[in-house]
Amino acid sequence: MPPKQKSDGNDGDTSKKRKAITMENKVEIIKRSERGETPSSIGRELGYSRSTIGTILKSKARIMEHVKGHSPMNATIITKQRSGIIIEMERLLIIWIEDQNQRNMPISLSLVQEKARSLYNDLKETRTEGEDCSEDFVASKGWFNRFKERAHLHNIKVQGGAASANISAASDFPKILEDIIDEGGYLPDQVFNVDETGLFWKKMPDRTYISKEEKSAPGHKASKDRLTLLLGGNASGDLKLKPLLVYHSLNPRALRNVTKASLPVIWRANSKAWVTGAIFEDWFLNHFAPAVKHYCLGKNIPFKILLLLDNAPGHPNTLDDMHPNVKVVFLPPNTTSIIQPMDQGVIASFKAYYLRRTFSQAVRVTQNNEITLKEFWKNYNISDAIKNIADSWDEVKETNMRGVWNKLCPQFTQEFLGFTDDEIAETMKAVVAIGNNLQLNISENDVVELLASHGKELSNEDLMELEQQSLAFTEENQEMETPNPKKFSKKELANAFSLIEAGMAKLEEQDPDTERFNKVYRTVTEGLRCYKAIYDEKKKSSVQTSLDAYFKKPTPAAESDSDSQIPIPSSPSPTSSIMVV
Repeated sequence: MPPKQKSDGNDGDTSKKRKAITMENKVEIIKRSERGETPSSIGRELGYSRSTIGTILKSKARIMEHVKGHSPMNATIITKQRSGIIIEMERLLIIWIEDQNQRNMPISLSLVQEKARSLYNDLKETRTEGEDCSEDFVASKGWFNRFKERAHLHNIKVQGGAASANISAASDFPKILEDIIDEGGYLPDQVFNVDETGLFWKKMPDRTYISKEEKSAPGHKASKDRLTLLLGGNASGDLKLKPLLVYHSLNPRALRNVTKASLPVIWRANSKAWVTGAIFEDWFLNHFAPAVKHYCLGKNIPFKILLLLDNAPGHPNTLDDMHPNVKVVFLPPNTTSIIQPMDQGVIASFKAYYLRRTFSQAVRVTQNNEITLKEFWKNYNISDAIKNIADSWDEVKETNMRGVWNKLCPQFTQEFLGFTDDEIAETMKAVVAIGNNLQLNISENDVVELLASHGKELSNEDLMELEQQSLAFTEENQEMETPNPKKFSKKELANAFSLIEAGMAKLEEQDPDTERFNKVYRTVTEGLRCYKAIYDEKKKSSVQTSLDAYFKKPTPAAESDSDSQIPIPSSPSPTSSIMVV
């Protein structure tokens, strides 16, 4: 039987063959989804239907497993290739390498080999007796070269040996930066730095009974739930930027009915909770630039900004060309821990404040024996964490935000002190006191270990949890329908105005202070002018459409057809009183 042909509706002899999708295309679709793109937008960009994209994403695990098992990238079907623990180990190893790269941590061949062997051994221990675990794995250099090709890690820098902080570059750069600042005439108000940091937002010290119970319980570990924050401010210390928060779920249950724009953080999501290049560009253009412009106008200083960044992969090297008023300068590689301002105590103190605030909140709700600490911790969700993150960020002092620039820009901070060991130690002591008030029996060393764990490389258990989060994110995005684009209609605008007018009438009935009501009424009316202009334009367009329809009617019979005419209000909308000033 000849193959079916699909007519294009114009030429009966023309057929259209079904479009084959190569493994390379499938991997690209999966990567785009992980970056937060919806199935509909991916389909439009690549020329596939939404259902096709959905089918590929459903098979994500199988596709990626076979791609890493030597499947040719120009193949269009999956054939049986390597299987077993090595494939699973390589999948987790890729996440670890990408995470190290995201955190701008140098990677050496020996580190990759050591991590690969560790993952392999841990995965081997999780296998049941009936499974074949007889494969030998030594993580040879030959394996690494083949793995690098399979995983398409061409842009990942793997060094021959372990890298260390570049003390020489860190020593030389402040003078180079001083020349840039002098040449550009930048004030301390106009010089900014931001940096990413991970936060396990629901993690207790390891020795607490809550942490021990969670480790022994099967299933998802809440303490492994990680988010990424972008924190920063200027050298004068008087502008702390609104935190950018990247989570692994776009719409978690605790935020289902919350308008994300109303949160005290800039909310973004992708499968691994990383600040990707696309997320950073969006933050740079749509949040950072407008915020610093508003700040400069308020201080009556020129809108020209110097932004200092490290070399993390989420910071595109094209940023310097994206805004005419923002100059971007990158710090030398491997100098972050030595001279980057946000790493000189800002992030560490913020995390200590977050832990102290969370513990204090637990004390408040448990002191009357209304709920137990275990119940509080179980109910503590991402919405609670966001509030504590915002409050903890507010707690960082302006003087400290200035002082941390001392190493990089000593000319700005001669009279200011940064964070002292005593200040951070006092916060830790407060955390210990509050923790023991909760009968957690923790020491200062436990708190130090917990705060340090946020910046450590991902453990094998962390990697397994992160992979599950990635799969869940893909399924969540697949289930979410692409929302219809927002647009105004004349009818809905009129309804909105009517509701506002009714609300104002209710306030007028109750308010004994006529002057106060009139002031509010004028403010509301003035604020609605932009929507009134849109309504008037739509009304004018509606009238013109009706006139055109009237003059084009060919017969009297057509004039009686009321459905062919667009109704025109014979009088102003019921809200015209509030809209006309």
